[in-house]
Amino acid sequence: MADRQLDARYLKGPMPVLRAARELRSIAPGTRLRVLATDPRAVVDFRDFCRDAGHALISWSEVKGVFSFTIRAGGAKQEAAAKEAARHDTAR
Repeated sequence: MADRQLDARYLKGPMPVLRAARELRSIAPGTRLRVLATDPRAVVDFRDFCRDAGHALISWSEVKGVFSFTIRAGGAKQEAAAKEAARHDTAR
């Protein structure tokens, strides 16, 4: 279940990802954002964006031409950095 939702339906090109990026900057790490989009290219765009920006693409689905993406803010890279820092602290 998402904590926040963004309706990016009917936006084309990079606009769904750009809107999601703006929203993700305004929420706390770990918060889940659900994005609705209708541009089929959004599937690849969100996968690449999440990987590059350090967010976690938890799931996506498509029903009748509407794509739903669930993203955890600050996912992968921030969690990895925190685990690495914790490991160094315990090694001392």
